[in-house]
Amino acid sequence: MNPLKSVPGTIIAGFVLAVVILLVTGDGPMTAIGAGKANSLIIWLHVFAGIIWIGLLYYFNFVQVPALGDAAKDDGGPGGAGITKYIAPRALFWFRWGALATWLTGAAFLMHSPKGSLAGAFMLGMGGDAIHQYNMTIGIGAWLGTIMLFNVWVLIWPNQKKVLGMVEASADEIAKAKNIAFMASRSNTLMSIPLIMSMVGAGHGFIM
Repeated sequence: MNPLKSVPGTIIAGFVLAVVILLVTGDGPMTAIGAGKANSLIIWLHVFAGIIWIGLLYYFNFVQVPALGDAAKDDGGPGGAGITKYIAPRALFWFRWGALATWLTGAAFLMHSPKGSLAGAFMLGMGGDAIHQYNMTIGIGAWLGTIMLFNVWVLIWPNQKKVLGMVEASADEIAKAKNIAFMASRSNTLMSIPLIMSMVGAGHGFIM
């Protein structure tokens, strides 16, 4: 059976390939990380989940929403029913669970980090006598990610269920739900830019 013919098969094959690469390279640069192999695994999963989450966030904002707007203006076109019925629900599934997985793996990393701590990050490095620069930098990203996670589960997903007809709602409720979900999604897109800056900055000394 070809694993590339299914999404789960492709993902599993990708992880198997990654493990094979780690075994072949042995105790080289890829495994000789000061944080330890367990923490390296957490970071790997955190980045993997984050790509799913932010990738779909950008898909919604850069592709799907503008495309549905164009479809609504095109009187002779096929409309956007196919997207809203088949694509959006599946994309939202990966989107919301990717968001949760990203936050949980990020929190797990901070709980085991030799550079900082979960509490220190959420205190923005200001819990001691001097500012802890790493905790401040990673903490900015942690706070932005937490707000974005809240938006996903409390504002975007419940309102998208009304928009997509997954739950019963009146025309006025649907119109309101569209606006709330749209603004929360755009807010997340805005916050994702400094979030990425903070995450990269904490690990590589970029900007901050």
